[in-house]
Amino acid sequence: MKLLVLGGTHHVGRAVVETALERGDEVTTLNRGLSRDPAPGVRALIADRTDSESVRQALGDTEWDAVIDTWAWAPREVREAARLLAHRTGHYGYVSSRGVHRWPWPSGADESAPLVDGDPGSTDGTDYAAAKRGGELAVLESFAGRALLARAGMILGPYEDVGRVPWWLRRLEKGGRVLAPSPADAPLQYLDARDLATWMLSCAERGLSGAFTVTGPPGATTLGELLTTALEVTGFDTELVWAEPDLLRRYGLPLGMEFGLRLPDGGVPSGMHDADVSAALTEGLTTRPLRATLADTWAWLQAEGDPTPRTDAPSPDTWLDAAAEQRLLDQLSH
Repeated sequence: MKLLVLGGTHHVGRAVVETALERGDEVTTLNRGLSRDPAPGVRALIADRTDSESVRQALGDTEWDAVIDTWAWAPREVREAARLLAHRTGHYGYVSSRGVHRWPWPSGADESAPLVDGDPGSTDGTDYAAAKRGGELAVLESFAGRALLARAGMILGPYEDVGRVPWWLRRLEKGGRVLAPSPADAPLQYLDARDLATWMLSCAERGLSGAFTVTGPPGATTLGELLTTALEVTGFDTELVWAEPDLLRRYGLPLGMEFGLRLPDGGVPSGMHDADVSAALTEGLTTRPLRATLADTWAWLQAEGDPTPRTDAPSPDTWLDAAAEQRLLDQLSH
C-alpha cells in the first residue's frame, strides 16, 4: 500500500512504520521532525498537527491508499487531517482507546458498552477519554464506512513510552528484593504494539471498517507470569516480595496502578482485563508470546536507553517512594 502515518516516531506510530516497511508498503510520515530521524526508506513530511495550514502544505496533493493516525490530544486536529485526506485516501485507521467507554467498564465488555461524550471540534485534549471519543467522531465525519476505530487496551512492547514494562525492567535490574503487588495471579490483558500495527495494516489493506476492542485475549497471562518471565529473559538476580494491596496503600505505594489493577482509592476496577475481543480475533488479530514482547523490550532499552518521559503524564521516576518501599520490605522480612 501507499501508507501515510500521522506521527510515526513514538510507541505505536513507530511500530506501524517499521511493520509497514517490513511488509513492503510505501511509507510516508507526517510529524514535526523533532523526536528522531525517519527510518530508511520513509518519505518524511514535516508539519505541526496543531497548525492546519502547515499540514495542508506538507501533504500537498499526494494520494494514499490508507492513513493511520495515533493522535491522542485535541480532536480538532484529527478533524482537520481527516477533512484534508477525505477525497484522496481510501481508508483511515485511528488508534483509539478502550477509554472511550463510560466508566466503570462492565465485566466482559465488548464494543457495545456505553461510550463517553465527545466533540469532534474540541480544542481540549486534557480529558483523554473525551479526546479519543472526539477523535473517533472526527474521523467518522469524513470517512464514514471507510474508517477503522481500534479501541486499544494496554499496549506494551518495544518503544513503550508510558513506562509500565520499561519501568519494571529497570526496577528488576537493580537486583535484591523488590516489592510486587499481590495477588500474583491477577489477570492481565495487553497487546504488543507490533501486533496492533500488523492488524491495523491488514485491516487497511482489506478496507475493514468499524469499531473494535483491540487487545490480547482475556486470561492469557497474569501479573506474576509477566514479572517472573521478565526475570527469566533478563537473567536478573532479583527476589519478588509480594505485598497485599491494603499494605501497599498504607505505605503510600501505588504499585498495581500502572497495570490498571488498582484504583487510587485502593479499589479493584472491573472490566480492565477481561474485555471481549472476539470481534478483533475473528478479523485476524494475532498475538505473540509474552516472552518475545519482554525480551524485545529489554533489547530495545539496552540499545537505545530509557524513553523520554511523556509530557502529559507524571514521570515514572516519581511513581514510587524508595524509602517507603524499603520500610515495607524491612517489615515483611521480620
